[in-house]
Amino acid sequence: MLEGLPPNNAAHVMRLVTEEEIARQIADLVVETFDPAETAAAAFELEANTRDWNIGPWVVEVYFGEAPDEDNVRDLIACVCGHELAAQATFGRVAEQDWVKSALEGLTPVRAGRFLVHGSHDRGRTRNHEIALEIEAALAFGTGHHGTTRGCLLMLDAVLKQRRPRHVLDVGTGTGVLAMAAARALRQPVAAGDIDSISVEAARSNARLNGATPWMRPVVAKGASHPALRNGGPYDLIFANILARPLRQLAPDLARLADAGGEIILSGLLGRDVPGVLSAYAAQRFYLKRRINLEGWATLLMTRGGAHPRPL
Repeated sequence: MLEGLPPNNAAHVMRLVTEEEIARQIADLVVETFDPAETAAAAFELEANTRDWNIGPWVVEVYFGEAPDEDNVRDLIACVCGHELAAQATFGRVAEQDWVKSALEGLTPVRAGRFLVHGSHDRGRTRNHEIALEIEAALAFGTGHHGTTRGCLLMLDAVLKQRRPRHVLDVGTGTGVLAMAAARALRQPVAAGDIDSISVEAARSNARLNGATPWMRPVVAKGASHPALRNGGPYDLIFANILARPLRQLAPDLARLADAGGEIILSGLLGRDVPGVLSAYAAQRFYLKRRINLEGWATLLMTRGGAHPRPL
């Protein structure tokens, strides 16, 4: 996984070799804690000939736009791995082109149902039935390796096996992976927005790269407040891969934008967040239809109804 936009003039890196679960958890924690425009994190498997089997076959690297406070970073990652292992983290300098290249070379393509998310180094690995989504190396936030993104793609694949959505909205689109997946699969317009202008520009660039511009033109928007998003409704499928608190706050707005048979895919949730989110959407008469758990993250498919459907 690689999460975070490349920091401006990225020249500092923290590196720690450990086991897969710890590497992923540290990368997730960094993304949750730091400004994504200033910090990025990568967790990937080492090649066999470079592994230290006494420590682990995975490495987590954190890239900073400015020199980090090493003691504070060690204290932060100690919440995941303990102080003894955190003390083994090394800090150094790295050129921007080097960290992007080394991080992405460690990534393998991510398959989620009919969707394949990959970097430019893995072009040509698409199977006949797959929809390939390429993320530019310079815009690597939201590569699909994160459990939330992959969970949403798997949930979209499950929805597409049952029906063909007509009007789709992606709130908090990030680099546009979910909007692109829906647009490419349905070949029809998908509304998308994000509060962060850098993310929106990344989504536009990725849409151009993936031939999705005829169907998606992301806009800068807080929630679904932009006229382009509100006027495109009502929607029969809505994505919101954000975090628990904004998902609860958005429940009334998303419910108003959904049509009578609408479904909402929610993610960015840890297990402990799920009950509160379910309660917020139940107040809008949306109930759980399906749940996917990946790497400690939950993805929920909510459907409008007058009674609690039996979750799958």
